[in-house]
Amino acid sequence: MEDILRPLIVIGGSVAITLLIGWAVDRLLLRTDARHPETPLWGLLRRARLPLQVTVCAALLRGSYDKTHARVVREHASGIGQVLALVLIAATAWLAVRVSAAVVESSYYRYAASAHDPARVRRVRTQVTLIQRVVTAIVGVVAASAMLLTFPTMRTVGTSMLASAGILGVVAGVAAQSTLGNLFAGLQIAFGDMVRIGDTVVVDGEWGTVEEITLTFLSVRTWDERRITMPVSYFTGKPFENWSRGGTQKTGAVLFHLDHSAPIEAMRMKLGEIVRKSPAWDGRDWNLAVTDTTPSTMVVRALITARDPDDAWTVRCEVREQMIAWLREHHPYALPRITTATVHPPRPAPGAGPGSEDRLARFDGELRKDGTGSRRG
Repeated sequence: MEDILRPLIVIGGSVAITLLIGWAVDRLLLRTDARHPETPLWGLLRRARLPLQVTVCAALLRGSYDKTHARVVREHASGIGQVLALVLIAATAWLAVRVSAAVVESSYYRYAASAHDPARVRRVRTQVTLIQRVVTAIVGVVAASAMLLTFPTMRTVGTSMLASAGILGVVAGVAAQSTLGNLFAGLQIAFGDMVRIGDTVVVDGEWGTVEEITLTFLSVRTWDERRITMPVSYFTGKPFENWSRGGTQKTGAVLFHLDHSAPIEAMRMKLGEIVRKSPAWDGRDWNLAVTDTTPSTMVVRALITARDPDDAWTVRCEVREQMIAWLREHHPYALPRITTATVHPPRPAPGAGPGSEDRLARFDGELRKDGTGSRRG
């Protein structure tokens, strides 16, 4: 009877204590979060309840499993202890990652709530994201190393591995040159302020918004909701356009190819009317001028300012659509046209044979009948 009750008491007691500690910590964090609404730290720490319970349970079982005196435990004591030690190390690493993530996210939320510069907020967001990834990677490497060192054979070969660490480091560095390059490029982006999460960029002719930055790759969401994934080393080794750096304000341009008789002054007045009614215009400036001319048309450029690239795109579309509709309705002559000229049949050359006049008259009648008596100029 004791062989059954003792394991139940040890295991059941460990589970009960684990559940009690998890519940108590969660209630404490909940009350603390209610008393301190200025910071989300305590609410974010509640996400660590599960890894905390796993850590506590593994620690309790690791310290008391041999007290069960069960036959299975006596026969496989080393194996059970090894498994519990591995679970304890993994759970502790999980708990450390969750706690660090809560601290980093809380710091970012508090900064974003008090900052007034969107560019600095995006910069801090990029940095804390990459810092969290670095912390996760370090904790994972340390946990994996600690788990390996729990095996006696790994401790035995540890000395010889340290002796050859220099050679292995050189070989690994050469083999993972691209990966390491992206890793350092990610850190350079995080603290060099080259590109940030939320920035509007143009890479390889594609316009989009930076959606995610990791230690190895960067994801750009295009205007048509495609995702372009690029190595972060691209942004440290090649030129690209960053429309958000130095401020989000942008000037949009709309080009019109019109006839030389287009009413420029009336168009300028109409442009002012359009932009003043547009919510996408930021109220800074607008302008209209003739920038080029060709033998058949002239190029009229409208400039409109906006708060960000999205609003610049919107106001450009509005100006283009409403201005063309206004020209078509009130000044159709200003739209580009293709002039045509009548084709006259050639006159018979002197000394032409008999019947030339009849053939030319017949040719002229066919042209008029078929409607092909004109050609494009």
